[in-house]
Amino acid sequence: METIELLKKVRKIEIKTRGLSNQIFSGEYHSAFKGRGMAFSEVREYMPGDDIRSIDWNVTARFNHPFVKIFEEERELTVMLLVDISASGDFGTSKQFKRELITELCAVLSFSAMQNNDKIGIIFFTDKIEKFIPPKKGKSHILRIIRELIDFTPNNKGTDIGGALRYFTNMIKKRSISFLISDFMASGYVDPLKIAARKHDLVAIRIYDKREAELPDVGLIRMQDAESGKLLWVDTSRHITREKFKMNFANHQKELDTMFAKCGVDQVKISTDQNYVQPLMKLFKKREKRS
Repeated sequence: METIELLKKVRKIEIKTRGLSNQIFSGEYHSAFKGRGMAFSEVREYMPGDDIRSIDWNVTARFNHPFVKIFEEERELTVMLLVDISASGDFGTSKQFKRELITELCAVLSFSAMQNNDKIGIIFFTDKIEKFIPPKKGKSHILRIIRELIDFTPNNKGTDIGGALRYFTNMIKKRSISFLISDFMASGYVDPLKIAARKHDLVAIRIYDKREAELPDVGLIRMQDAESGKLLWVDTSRHITREKFKMNFANHQKELDTMFAKCGVDQVKISTDQNYVQPLMKLFKKREKRS
């Protein structure tokens, strides 16, 4: 992509997602994702109504007057984005491609993290680790992440979620807030998911297109698996074919629901033709109630 065109795209995404982050998500994000605990801030004179358990007896003895310790939430967090950039992301039949939706979601989460002074990093993966950008703070760092999301071309086409989770667990030693963003068209990653979820606060965001959930009746069509390249003729005029396709998607979603629940992983499902504000707000509210 030409540099001028890339910068225009970055700017467009920045304006849209930063506005959403500032106006809608920032407070909800703060409430949904807590800091590491409470850290000592200062002492002040005792006031009626203060908890007597917070009295600092050493300072009180020194000044012959009661003082209390003040604690504040230790806010700074590390946020990690684990982003599936396999070939199946280059699909979309209505508003946008899956990869375009993923880019906007990552930008919103990044600016929300920035508003809360959190570090943010990203892992791009296919069936191998394509790129790792270590966690840092600042607007210029986030704009770099957005540029990479728009313009990065992966070497491979497949998907290995387990490999990405193992790499993440090995690379990020401190507990982090982590978003695993994928269409989850893969299998065999339950164990690395369990390990990652024990070590980190892991959220799964499933991106899908409505045509992956339900086929329209458009007669005989040729379909291609973007990752394997395999071609297949499908007669969509047959009711049994459409029903089987719909059932396969529903069954896969049920399997994901069960797996994420067992591993203690929050899940959000967002379609390419859907406004992502509501699902994210629902996630934040759910987590806030639980805390």
